[in-house]
Amino acid sequence: MPDAIPATMTAVEIRGKGGPEVLVPANLPTPQPQAGQILIKVAAAGVNRPDVLQRQGSYPPPPSHSQLPGLEAAGVVVAVGADVTRWQVGDKVCALLNGGGYAQYAIAEDTSALPVPAGLSFVEAAAVPETFFTVWHNVFERGGLAAGEWFMVHGGSSGIGTTAIQLAAAFGAKVIATAGSAEKCKACLELGAARAVNYRTEDFVAAAKEATSGKGVNLTLDMVGGPYTEKNVVAAAEDGRIVQIATLMGMESTINMARVMVKRVTLSGSTLRPRPKLVKGGIAAALEKNAWPLLAAGKVKVVIDRTFPLASATDAHRRMEEGSHIGKIVLTV
Repeated sequence: MPDAIPATMTAVEIRGKGGPEVLVPANLPTPQPQAGQILIKVAAAGVNRPDVLQRQGSYPPPPSHSQLPGLEAAGVVVAVGADVTRWQVGDKVCALLNGGGYAQYAIAEDTSALPVPAGLSFVEAAAVPETFFTVWHNVFERGGLAAGEWFMVHGGSSGIGTTAIQLAAAFGAKVIATAGSAEKCKACLELGAARAVNYRTEDFVAAAKEATSGKGVNLTLDMVGGPYTEKNVVAAAEDGRIVQIATLMGMESTINMARVMVKRVTLSGSTLRPRPKLVKGGIAAALEKNAWPLLAAGKVKVVIDRTFPLASATDAHRRMEEGSHIGKIVLTV
């Protein structure tokens, strides 16, 4: 028999806007699943850049979403709402969340949950949803990456980067990854990148041109923005695509539109959190079909940088902000 669900739980709140110190453990009511939702007893929760932005006040959750941080978690289903047919109490799942992952219990939409991939621990599974949903949608669905194309990802040693390198390579693309140190570049090469560029010492545009024999990059996944946007256009091949998923160096960019027109470059972007349940469910189904077999076979691996207990969420955020991590940071519950 499953353990009784307590009326209250430990969770991490964001009290105010500011540094990691505004993350405070609190005793809160345990949420109850509504129609189409499941309640997960959380074993581990991923830490992601949007959590940091939310804490700083620049990425507020939609009104209907949990105000607690945490966009992904893994654990055991302990309750199901009405109209849920796939999941049963006792199932081991990982899920993309509408917030609330930094807690002992979290609500997930039933269609945004997936079975823990065979052979993965809860810690590894908790590091999968946010990055895999983001990469699959933006690289393969929006970006249309095809086998044989050149793909460039900035932030190659981040959770998004380590996932993008492996998935792109697994589907036959040739990968260029940028990162900020020799150690991070080495990690990118070990994960399958054909070329790793230390952006502190090299010009990634020149490196991309050299790697592609002057033809340029077919698809770029960028989380930097600002001055990188124009450089991405310069590095692009004819009919190249650029997909923007974050703007760590600024939301405004100046680009040469004549170059965009001559090369027929497509520049697009997206954010995942506000997308409707139907869209996220479609991405989940595509991942289960295309990426889950690769995870189960060990052809794509989950790169874990470090784990922290839930009560040490402040230390996890400091680790992320100092920028030395390679792969995902995970909270254990």
